[in-house]
Amino acid sequence: MSGDVVPTYFPVLDPVSNYEKLHRIGEGTYGVVYKARDRTTGELVALKRVRFDRSRDGFPVTSIRELRVLQTCRHTNVVALKKVVTGSQADSVFLVFEYCDHDLGRLLDSMSGSSGRRSFSMSEVKCLIRQLLEAVSFLHDHWVVHRDIKLSNLLYTHTGHLKLCDFGLARSFAPFVTPMTPNVVTLWYRAPEVLLGSEEYDESIDMWSCGAVLAELVSGEPLFPATSEGECLNMMANLLGPPSERIWPGMSKLPNAGKFVFPDQPYNFLRRQLPQLSDQGLHLLNSMLTYDPDRRITARQALRHEFFREKPYPKQPADMPTFPSSHEVPRTGAAPHNRHHYHHHHHHGGGAGGGAGSKRTRSEAAGGLLDTKRHARGVGGGGDLDERFGAAFGGGGGGGSLLDGGGVQLVRQR
Repeated sequence: MSGDVVPTYFPVLDPVSNYEKLHRIGEGTYGVVYKARDRTTGELVALKRVRFDRSRDGFPVTSIRELRVLQTCRHTNVVALKKVVTGSQADSVFLVFEYCDHDLGRLLDSMSGSSGRRSFSMSEVKCLIRQLLEAVSFLHDHWVVHRDIKLSNLLYTHTGHLKLCDFGLARSFAPFVTPMTPNVVTLWYRAPEVLLGSEEYDESIDMWSCGAVLAELVSGEPLFPATSEGECLNMMANLLGPPSERIWPGMSKLPNAGKFVFPDQPYNFLRRQLPQLSDQGLHLLNSMLTYDPDRRITARQALRHEFFREKPYPKQPADMPTFPSSHEVPRTGAAPHNRHHYHHHHHHGGGAGGGAGSKRTRSEAAGGLLDTKRHARGVGGGGDLDERFGAAFGGGGGGGSLLDGGGVQLVRQR
């Protein structure tokens, strides 16, 4: 392990001693997360210690990706990286994030494990999903695919704001960075093309995950709590009908397509499974959970969907409910689908533990309809990317950086 873990030309780093660690609040595959207090301002923050023992060649590539994305993509619904600080040891590096009281995985677990509120109301679900889509639309406009959207990576603040976190698996999906690994996205949120081994997927895999999140927020339960890829695909087919060349051209050519035999069940049972959804809500969900990624709805299209314009209208964040901090209240019972337990045994890819909150998981699904996509392309300037930061991490970390254009920020033209 080199002593020069963080390059000397990285922007001047503060010491971690400027923060008082209060207690540990989570642990991801690539780092431990602490709740801490800034000794100068008194502000609460989340400190994520970068774990070096999983990197073969210096600073971990997952942390490089997370840093580059968070420096470039600043948005109200993306967790804010405040700074990077160092400890007394050469390999002691911490990312300082804004502190959030909850992650939605832990929050839903606490709801289902209590005798009180068991799920969000429809107007609250609309508020949360709209904020998620705003974050995802922003990332996709900047040619970034998150690749690990799930409830535990959605933080929730006491002001009702949703924050997407954990960018350790994020990558550019611009045409020059293919192929990509199929070992991404926690199983219950994984798109069918990824399950079938595609290495040429794009941002539409995030939209599949958004659909899984929407379904779970509505019902409080996962659609597809599978323990293997084959079981997950079978659960999709049993609920939504099987995929085929007719509705998904090119499916049969995917690497793993010949390994699975789908049940001969031609019906979509989402209406029966989610009676809480209106016709518009069901249409949006089917549009997100469309087998063919080229016909799957985009984040920008989803934000314009009638589901958000019909009653009950989405709540404003300021009107959203508040809860005792997930990190202060002990669990009072095991939820039927504990996301924390599932994550550590079935996460096929391993994201970094985001700004705050423990790791858990939930659903995945398929089926649907809708019009074709996009792809206007443009190149913008460096945006908020600090040039010193880009120089420091442009090629390090045992596998290359996220934005392979030498710090150039790719921006999709509308």
